[in-house]
Amino acid sequence: MSKRTGARAQERAPLSRDRVLRSAIAVADAGGIGSLTIRSLAQELGVRPMSVYHHVANKDEILDGIVDIVFSEIELPSYDGEWRSEIHRRASSARRVLRGHPWAIGLLESRTSPGPATLRHHDANIGVLRGAGVSVEMTAHAYALIDSYVYGFALQEAALPFERDTVAEVAAPMMELFATGEYPHLIELTTEFVLQPGYDFGNEFEFGLTLILEGLARSLPDLLGG
Repeated sequence: MSKRTGARAQERAPLSRDRVLRSAIAVADAGGIGSLTIRSLAQELGVRPMSVYHHVANKDEILDGIVDIVFSEIELPSYDGEWRSEIHRRASSARRVLRGHPWAIGLLESRTSPGPATLRHHDANIGVLRGAGVSVEMTAHAYALIDSYVYGFALQEAALPFERDTVAEVAAPMMELFATGEYPHLIELTTEFVLQPGYDFGNEFEFGLTLILEGLARSLPDLLGG
Protein backbone atom coordinates (compact mmCIF):
# COMPACT_ATOMS: atom_id res chain seq x y z
CA MET A 1 0.00 0.00 0.00
CA SER A 2 1.37 3.39 -0.97
CA LYS A 3 1.64 6.25 1.52
CA ARG A 4 -1.07 8.13 -0.36
CA THR A 5 -3.40 5.11 -0.32
CA GLY A 6 -2.66 4.63 3.36
CA ALA A 7 -3.44 8.28 4.05
CA ARG A 8 -6.77 8.01 2.23
CA ALA A 9 -7.62 4.88 4.19
CA GLN A 10 -6.84 6.75 7.40
CA GLU A 11 -9.08 9.60 6.33
CA ARG A 12 -11.92 7.14 5.65
CA ALA A 13 -11.40 5.28 8.94
CA PRO A 14 -14.32 5.92 11.26
CA LEU A 15 -13.65 8.07 14.26
CA SER A 16 -13.17 6.00 17.40
CA ARG A 17 -11.79 6.47 20.89
CA ASP A 18 -8.62 4.62 19.95
CA ARG A 19 -8.08 6.77 16.86
CA VAL A 20 -8.68 9.93 18.91
CA LEU A 21 -6.10 8.86 21.51
CA ARG A 22 -3.53 7.77 18.91
CA SER A 23 -3.90 11.11 17.19
CA ALA A 24 -3.52 12.88 20.53
CA ILE A 25 -0.20 11.09 20.99
CA ALA A 26 0.87 12.18 17.51
CA VAL A 27 0.09 15.81 18.37
CA ALA A 28 2.01 15.58 21.67
CA ASP A 29 4.96 13.83 20.02
CA ALA A 30 5.20 16.56 17.42
CA GLY A 31 4.75 19.62 19.60
CA GLY A 32 4.79 18.64 23.26
CA ILE A 33 1.88 18.21 25.65
CA GLY A 34 1.23 21.97 25.62
CA SER A 35 0.30 21.73 21.95
CA LEU A 36 -2.45 19.21 22.65
CA THR A 37 -5.84 20.89 22.68
CA ILE A 38 -9.25 19.76 21.47
CA ARG A 39 -8.79 22.09 18.49
CA SER A 40 -5.34 20.80 17.54
CA LEU A 41 -6.55 17.23 18.01
CA ALA A 42 -9.56 17.83 15.77
CA GLN A 43 -7.25 19.32 13.15
CA GLU A 44 -5.02 16.25 13.32
CA LEU A 45 -8.07 14.04 12.86
CA GLY A 46 -9.53 16.20 10.11
CA VAL A 47 -12.84 16.68 11.94
CA ARG A 48 -14.72 19.40 13.78
CA PRO A 49 -13.82 19.85 17.48
CA MET A 50 -17.32 18.79 18.59
CA SER A 51 -16.82 15.41 16.91
CA VAL A 52 -14.03 14.62 19.36
CA TYR A 53 -16.43 14.87 22.29
CA HIS A 54 -18.42 11.92 20.97
CA HIS A 55 -15.50 9.69 21.99
CA VAL A 56 -13.86 11.45 24.95
CA ALA A 57 -15.56 13.58 27.57
CA ASN A 58 -12.79 16.09 28.10
CA LYS A 59 -9.04 16.66 28.06
CA ASP A 60 -8.55 14.78 31.33
CA GLU A 61 -9.96 11.65 29.72
CA ILE A 62 -7.59 12.16 26.80
CA LEU A 63 -4.62 12.45 29.15
CA ASP A 64 -5.71 9.34 31.04
CA GLY A 65 -5.99 7.48 27.77
CA ILE A 66 -2.69 8.50 26.23
CA VAL A 67 -0.80 7.80 29.47
CA ASP A 68 -2.30 4.30 29.44
CA ILE A 69 -1.15 3.80 25.85
CA VAL A 70 2.38 4.86 26.79
CA PHE A 71 2.39 2.34 29.63
CA SER A 72 1.17 -0.33 27.19
CA GLU A 73 4.29 0.24 25.06
CA ILE A 74 6.67 -0.55 27.95
CA GLU A 75 7.70 -4.19 28.19
CA LEU A 76 6.34 -6.00 31.22
CA PRO A 77 8.78 -7.98 33.37
CA SER A 78 8.21 -11.73 33.45
CA TYR A 79 7.60 -13.69 36.63
CA ASP A 80 9.62 -16.54 35.12
CA GLY A 81 12.90 -14.64 34.77
CA GLU A 82 15.64 -13.66 37.23
CA TRP A 83 14.36 -10.59 39.05
CA ARG A 84 17.30 -8.27 38.31
CA SER A 85 17.25 -9.15 34.60
CA GLU A 86 13.50 -8.59 34.38
CA ILE A 87 13.56 -5.28 36.22
CA HIS A 88 16.53 -4.19 34.09
CA ARG A 89 14.65 -5.09 30.90
CA ARG A 90 11.55 -3.21 32.00
CA ALA A 91 13.55 -0.12 33.04
CA SER A 92 15.45 -0.08 29.74
CA SER A 93 12.18 -0.42 27.84
CA ALA A 94 10.65 2.47 29.81
CA ARG A 95 13.60 4.68 28.92
CA ARG A 96 13.27 3.81 25.21
CA VAL A 97 9.54 4.53 25.22
CA LEU A 98 10.02 7.84 26.99
CA ARG A 99 12.62 8.88 24.43
CA GLY A 100 9.83 8.62 21.87
CA HIS A 101 7.27 10.35 24.11
CA PRO A 102 9.24 12.81 26.26
CA TRP A 103 6.06 14.77 27.05
CA ALA A 104 4.86 11.75 29.05
CA ILE A 105 7.66 11.81 31.63
CA GLY A 106 5.83 14.17 33.95
CA LEU A 107 2.44 12.58 33.35
CA LEU A 108 3.00 8.87 33.97
CA GLU A 109 2.44 9.02 37.71
CA SER A 110 0.03 11.96 37.71
CA ARG A 111 -3.26 10.33 36.75
CA THR A 112 -5.91 9.54 39.34
CA SER A 113 -7.91 7.34 36.95
CA PRO A 114 -5.29 4.85 35.73
CA GLY A 115 -6.18 2.58 32.83
CA PRO A 116 -5.75 -1.19 32.56
CA ALA A 117 -2.30 -1.06 30.95
CA THR A 118 -1.08 1.24 33.72
CA LEU A 119 -2.41 -1.07 36.42
CA ARG A 120 -0.96 -4.18 34.74
CA HIS A 121 2.39 -2.44 34.49
CA HIS A 122 2.58 -1.54 38.17
CA ASP A 123 1.21 -4.89 39.31
CA ALA A 124 3.76 -6.82 37.24
CA ASN A 125 6.69 -4.83 38.60
CA ILE A 126 5.55 -5.30 42.16
CA GLY A 127 4.84 -8.96 41.47
CA VAL A 128 8.33 -9.69 40.18
CA LEU A 129 9.90 -8.23 43.32
CA ARG A 130 7.45 -9.96 45.65
CA GLY A 131 7.88 -13.22 43.76
CA ALA A 132 11.62 -13.00 44.35
CA GLY A 133 11.00 -12.83 48.09
CA VAL A 134 11.37 -9.09 48.57
CA SER A 135 9.30 -7.82 51.50
CA VAL A 136 6.40 -5.46 50.91
CA GLU A 137 8.32 -2.58 52.50
CA MET A 138 11.49 -3.21 50.52
CA THR A 139 9.44 -3.62 47.34
CA ALA A 140 8.05 -0.12 47.90
CA HIS A 141 11.57 1.25 48.45
CA ALA A 142 13.00 -0.54 45.40
CA TYR A 143 10.17 0.46 43.08
CA ALA A 144 10.40 4.12 44.10
CA LEU A 145 14.18 4.12 43.68
CA ILE A 146 14.14 2.50 40.25
CA ASP A 147 11.37 4.69 38.85
CA SER A 148 12.97 7.83 40.25
CA TYR A 149 16.13 6.90 38.39
CA VAL A 150 14.40 5.95 35.13
CA TYR A 151 12.15 9.04 35.00
CA GLY A 152 14.93 11.34 36.16
CA PHE A 153 17.34 10.05 33.54
CA ALA A 154 14.67 10.28 30.83
CA LEU A 155 13.97 13.88 31.82
CA GLN A 156 17.65 14.81 31.77
CA GLU A 157 18.19 13.04 28.45
CA ALA A 158 15.22 14.83 26.88
CA ALA A 159 16.58 18.20 28.04
CA LEU A 160 20.11 17.78 26.68
CA PRO A 161 21.02 20.40 24.07
CA PHE A 162 22.83 17.86 21.89
CA GLU A 163 22.51 14.51 20.20
CA ARG A 164 25.25 11.89 20.14
CA ASP A 165 26.66 13.20 16.86
CA THR A 166 26.57 16.89 17.84
CA VAL A 167 28.38 16.83 21.20
CA ALA A 168 31.54 18.49 19.87
CA GLU A 169 29.55 21.13 17.98
CA VAL A 170 27.55 22.12 21.06
CA ALA A 171 30.53 21.89 23.41
CA ALA A 172 32.76 24.20 21.35
CA PRO A 173 31.17 27.53 22.44
CA MET A 174 30.93 26.22 26.01
CA MET A 175 34.66 25.54 26.02
CA GLU A 176 35.25 29.24 25.37
CA LEU A 177 33.66 29.94 28.76
CA PHE A 178 36.31 27.73 30.37
CA ALA A 179 39.22 29.67 28.85
CA THR A 180 39.77 31.71 32.02
CA GLY A 181 40.98 28.59 33.83
CA GLU A 182 38.41 29.02 36.59
CA TYR A 183 36.78 25.67 35.90
CA PRO A 184 39.60 23.09 35.70
CA HIS A 185 37.41 20.12 36.60
CA LEU A 186 34.88 20.91 33.90
CA ILE A 187 37.71 21.17 31.38
CA GLU A 188 39.15 17.85 32.48
CA LEU A 189 35.83 15.98 32.30
CA THR A 190 34.86 17.54 28.98
CA THR A 191 38.16 17.04 27.17
CA GLU A 192 39.13 13.67 28.60
CA PHE A 193 35.71 12.03 28.51
CA VAL A 194 32.81 13.87 26.88
CA LEU A 195 34.70 14.89 23.75
CA GLN A 196 36.36 11.53 23.24
CA PRO A 197 35.28 9.44 20.21
CA GLY A 198 32.27 7.25 20.87
CA TYR A 199 30.94 9.25 23.82
CA ASP A 200 27.22 8.69 24.32
CA PHE A 201 25.39 10.12 27.30
CA GLY A 202 22.93 7.25 27.01
CA ASN A 203 25.62 4.85 28.23
CA GLU A 204 25.30 6.42 31.65
CA PHE A 205 21.85 4.86 31.96
CA GLU A 206 23.19 1.32 31.90
CA PHE A 207 25.93 2.16 34.39
CA GLY A 208 23.51 3.71 36.87
CA LEU A 209 20.79 1.09 36.52
CA THR A 210 23.25 -1.77 37.03
CA LEU A 211 24.67 -0.02 40.09
CA ILE A 212 21.18 0.38 41.58
CA LEU A 213 20.19 -3.25 40.99
CA GLU A 214 23.49 -4.54 42.39
CA GLY A 215 23.02 -2.31 45.42
CA LEU A 216 19.53 -3.66 45.96
CA ALA A 217 20.82 -7.23 45.66
CA ARG A 218 23.52 -6.55 48.25
CA SER A 219 20.90 -5.22 50.63
CA LEU A 220 18.98 -8.45 50.14
CA PRO A 221 21.63 -11.14 50.57
CA ASP A 222 19.11 -13.97 50.33
CA LEU A 223 18.32 -12.89 46.76
CA LEU A 224 21.85 -12.72 45.40
CA GLY A 225 21.46 -16.07 43.74
CA GLY A 226 17.84 -15.60 42.70
